[in-house]
Amino acid sequence: MKATQYLFSYGTLQNEDIQRMVLGRTLKGKSGILLGYRISQKKVHGKYPLIEPSPIKTDNVRGKLFRVSNFELHELDHYETYAYMRIEVELKSGTKAWVYVENLG
Repeated sequence: MKATQYLFSYGTLQNEDIQRMVLGRTLKGKSGILLGYRISQKKVHGKYPLIEPSPIKTDNVRGKLFRVSNFELHELDHYETYAYMRIEVELKSGTKAWVYVENLG
């Protein structure tokens, strides 16, 4: 794997079938916590979860932290479509990772 990036997933990217479809392999991940965010009541296409910043700093989103290559990260961008945008966050562990949030643009 070339240059490594970290990706935090709270939704469908944790699904091994989705990983195989998009990346051609399954990802080995570990549990992670994103502080200061919460699961939004809004959903993409009424089905897929979104997260949003929370005014309550102790709110958190639990998910999985994956290592992916730069190429795989771009493949995931295509999978997520225009509905999401990728931002960099810092997890409770101190690890910096990319996460997909609602694309408001």
